Amino acid sequence: VAEAAAALTPPAAAPALKAPADWRYIGKRFPRVDAPLKTTGAVGAFGIDVDLPGMLTAVMARPPKFGAKPTTVDQAEARKVDGLVDIVTTPYGVAAVAEKTWPAIKARDLLVVGWDDIQAETRGDADILAEYQTLADTPGAVFRDDGDAETGLKDAARVIDIDYAFPYLAHAALEPFNLTVQLKDGGAEFWFGSQIQTVDQGVAASILGVAPDKVAINTTWAGGSFGRRTTPTAPYMAEAIAVAQALKTDRPVKLLWTREDDMRGGWYRPMYVHKVAIGVDADGAVTGWRHRIVGQSILAGTPFESFLVHDGIDDTSVEGVKDHAYAIPNFRGELHTTQVGVPPLWWRAVGHTHTAYVMETAIDQAAAAAGVDPVAYRRGLIGDDDRRRGVLDAVAEMAAWSGPDAGEGRFRGVALHKSFNTYVAQIAEISIEDGAVKVHDVWCAVDCGVAVNPDNIAAQMEGGLGYGLGAILRNRLTIVDGAVEEGNFDAYEPLLMSDMPRVHVAIIPSAEAPTGVGEPGTPPIGPAVANAVFAATGTLPTTPPFSSIGLA
Repeated sequence: VAEAAAALTPPAAAPALKAPADWRYIGKRFPRVDAPLKTTGAVGAFGIDVDLPGMLTAVMARPPKFGAKPTTVDQAEARKVDGLVDIVTTPYGVAAVAEKTWPAIKARDLLVVGWDDIQAETRGDADILAEYQTLADTPGAVFRDDGDAETGLKDAARVIDIDYAFPYLAHAALEPFNLTVQLKDGGAEFWFGSQIQTVDQGVAASILGVAPDKVAINTTWAGGSFGRRTTPTAPYMAEAIAVAQALKTDRPVKLLWTREDDMRGGWYRPMYVHKVAIGVDADGAVTGWRHRIVGQSILAGTPFESFLVHDGIDDTSVEGVKDHAYAIPNFRGELHTTQVGVPPLWWRAVGHTHTAYVMETAIDQAAAAAGVDPVAYRRGLIGDDDRRRGVLDAVAEMAAWSGPDAGEGRFRGVALHKSFNTYVAQIAEISIEDGAVKVHDVWCAVDCGVAVNPDNIAAQMEGGLGYGLGAILRNRLTIVDGAVEEGNFDAYEPLLMSDMPRVHVAIIPSAEAPTGVGEPGTPPIGPAVANAVFAATGTLPTTPPFSSIGLA
């Protein structure tokens, strides 16, 4: 198709778009034909299902501490496993290769590997958090500077200080990571659920020392990704190629991560700390806002650094704060970018996952200080931004909003956020039951421009807020002496069916260009629930997940 298109002569004038009155499919609801197949697994087209003639399965023992290297390997017990083909040592770990999956896992688990930890990350998450909190007390690199925030804080009748801490988060996709490679014809062919084929192809070609056209990628379905399959440097390509080359075979090799490998193998939503100071006058109006963020850069040292990191500021660390649209006259944003050995990666909605939480809960705290209803307070700060106002008014109408206290032990919180050029407002209704948060209903209004398939948009809002809700209620990774403790869903508990609230979605009619819906449903749910918790208890949760806080 690309070659055929390249042979065409572009028209001199911009082609006329079809009038909305003539649309046949845009705006109509069509259920996805692949949804039942993916739900039942009937087709077997996921990467983990790949089964090629003569295929071997490899499972790797990776370092328990990030950055460690294998030194010694005791293979004696592993070699006794029936079905084992070989054991190979690579720069990334030691792989047990077998004819089938179970022998590979069994042999890998019997390996006794010695690790060189001299360049490894040995700090725990508590140590890293303490360092971040110290940094947050000092000025950082400025990413936004409106007016004079320091004077606004100095002249305030009251200053609201809020400290936030966000843990490392795994993507925790249902399908553990996997990749199948076959070295042939001087190049390689791959089968896996790639999210960014151009980068993956380029990395593989570079490792193999061949032209990109010698690398073929067959993209399978992925049983969840959420960003996990878009690492900018594609380390999984390096691991798979290293194993196949060490075997000196042209047989296909499937490199399989177990659940524990996937959970403990890195590439997480980074830990972040925010320190916010909000000055308000006697009437509760904001006079100054200082906002400091501390965390790792996802993009430093990657091919994306040159156009997404400017003057030392990683846009993904500050998005959602840098581009906030509230009418705050004196606002200063600062960033400390840290160096930590835990590999970071974008996670569904990237930086908005923590910045939306902070902005929207802090705005609620300012509203409380002013004694103003949270929805009305936001209306007063968004000025003439009609699209923000549109989703805010729509969600308030949907929920019949009359304030945070909904009566009969129910409480509500609101959040409003723009990400990926899509505007989303959500209201969550909760109760506190036996010290835990129970979310009963979520109302969601979305403006994503022209609604191409409303059914898909509603589904993405439902799934996105469910994903974000699970993280905010229960999820965190605990690192002790450089090693991740959580390995499976018993310790990193997912959202349960019984946790999922009723979700009511309204799509705002729009003539604007269509924008993304796969991620924007995630950022508002955390702050909406947190604001409801504040309404219920008088205390704002600032260190999610809520399961680690204990609520009365």
